[in-house]
Amino acid sequence: MSQPIQLSLEQQFSIRSFETQVQRMSREQAQEFLIKLYEQMMVRENMYKEFLKHEWGLGANPQFES
Repeated sequence: MSQPIQLSLEQQFSIRSFETQVQRMSREQAQEFLIKLYEQMMVRENMYKEFLKHEWGLGANPQFES
């Protein structure tokens, strides 16, 4: 990829809304939120990995078509 991926106008708006919500949080709330967000990112990453393994037949029991 030679060019960075651009966010849509809707995504940019969502980021601004998120920014406003975070700014209204206390430090402790923001820290807890950040930890939960990071956990969700890791779960999503694992889901993508498992999906790709399945789609590419790289699981424990790959199914090869004859």
